[in-house]
Amino acid sequence: MVILMITLFLVGYTFIALEHTVRINKAASALLLASLLWAIYIFHAQTYLPGTLEFSNYLNEHKDLSHFSLAENIVQFVTGVQIIEHVGDVAEIIFFLMGAMTIVELIDVHGGFSIITDRITTKEKKKLLWILSFITFFMSAILDNLTTTIVMVMLLRKLVANFKERWLFCCAIILAANSGGAFSPIGDVTTIMLWVKGNVTTSHLIPNLIVPSLLSTLVPIFIISRLLKGKLTLRAKNMAATTGLHASQYITEKERKTIFIFGVGCLIFVPIFKSITHLPPFLGVLLGLGALWVYTEIMYHHKKHVPESAKARISVVLGRIDFTTILFFLGILMAVSALQCAGVLHSLSLFLQKEVGNIYVINIFIGVLSSIVDNVPLVAGAMGMYDIAHAGCPPELIPFMQDGTFWMFLAYCAGVGGSILIIGSAAGVVVMGLEKIDFLWYFKNISLLAFTGYICGALFFIIQEELIFPLLN
Repeated sequence: MVILMITLFLVGYTFIALEHTVRINKAASALLLASLLWAIYIFHAQTYLPGTLEFSNYLNEHKDLSHFSLAENIVQFVTGVQIIEHVGDVAEIIFFLMGAMTIVELIDVHGGFSIITDRITTKEKKKLLWILSFITFFMSAILDNLTTTIVMVMLLRKLVANFKERWLFCCAIILAANSGGAFSPIGDVTTIMLWVKGNVTTSHLIPNLIVPSLLSTLVPIFIISRLLKGKLTLRAKNMAATTGLHASQYITEKERKTIFIFGVGCLIFVPIFKSITHLPPFLGVLLGLGALWVYTEIMYHHKKHVPESAKARISVVLGRIDFTTILFFLGILMAVSALQCAGVLHSLSLFLQKEVGNIYVINIFIGVLSSIVDNVPLVAGAMGMYDIAHAGCPPELIPFMQDGTFWMFLAYCAGVGGSILIIGSAAGVVVMGLEKIDFLWYFKNISLLAFTGYICGALFFIIQEELIFPLLN
């Protein structure tokens, strides 16, 4: 049964990785994979669960179930405990993503991002490259790397006429967006996963990863800047909204600024909310979304002259959310949880500890692999392989404590490593679709630069952890 589960997972993973080749949406593959793996597991559980500590503790805590047969208790344990627990963990991530994506879309449809983009006036190519890279880096840390990439690419279409030069700018945006998202708890899906589950905290994530992440951007951007010379040949004066809705045409500049500041403030407030209340982050996002919802409803209530079709209410904005991506996360995370329950990930962790051992090598390999396949299941798998160690644990488990070296380096490697290939990150895939950048062109011109930046950041992190921080402490 275990071999069947692993084989099925690899087949499903292949379909996900080759989504554009097989022309089957990866969300469909992930949902099928999750359902089939859990169906296989519940039959495998009949031979696997008896004798395990987790199941034994369950029976000891529920003496009233002793009159049921072993098979009935196993079914009850799988359906009433394991599935419920994993669905709850996945739901925290999904609700957070839905809330954050809605806030970002609401800012976008009201033209809020034009507050930043309209202030870019330079015509110098090198200067523009550095400005866009720094804006993308820090903007992706506050919003998310995918949304930031879309906004910046739309801006580039207004600034750079030559498509070959625009491709270089777009690639720089991919690098900056992925690196910027890696050091923020809300900047990348994989970092969100680690933060929501408690593997890392904001107070340690940012100071530990901001310099390696920045270095992974600066190195390739510096090299790309050497390829650009002269001034732009074409620049549009006005930056159009990136949305097909017309809400931005009916609101004032003050209201646009208010929505932008309010929305970004809600996202920034989430880590603060978590640290104060100790409640899950998705509740902080929902709090911000609810407050922003109330504000926009009041704003539109006083705009009687605005056509109802032009009002970008939350009910309309929700229709713009990419729910196929949400379903993909649901499917792949539940598929990985089935492997975790079956003991596959635990066995894999023991193998890696025995054969590889070095946590830096393991994470660097995960980062390179994330450029080939989706980093979400890779991180989910790593989280399933290793439990969060607690105070008083053996020395070899210290890197796996909350904010431990393993989790910090995993956040960096999984986020930044996806830039090595254009298909390795959501930012890369969306640019590939918007600008029709050829896979081989990116591989020939950018992949080595991205890998160089990735390794430079990784080496700095290792030096930081092994030499700099111990000296400071």
